[in-house]
Amino acid sequence: MTVRDIRHRWPEAEKALAEDGEIVVTRDAKPVAKIIPYTAPARKKRARFDPEEHMRWLREMWKDEPHQPSTDKLLREDREDDEWKPAK
Repeated sequence: MTVRDIRHRWPEAEKALAEDGEIVVTRDAKPVAKIIPYTAPARKKRARFDPEEHMRWLREMWKDEPHQPSTDKLLREDREDDEWKPAK
């Protein structure tokens, strides 16, 4: 099919694509492109979060380095410091 045929007669081009599996696009009687059906790539299923596995990974990652306080603990301490206190 020519570029013009595809542009002006897309339903026919789409039908030809479904039947033949590909369309060779021509310009001035010379092939310039090939249209093939799109197939979405298979997505790898995401593993569920396992807290025990995560802790093993953290221990392996940090080895002998000192443990930092948790973010929850730091936030709690920060919020306690910022609590509103009435004036005396």
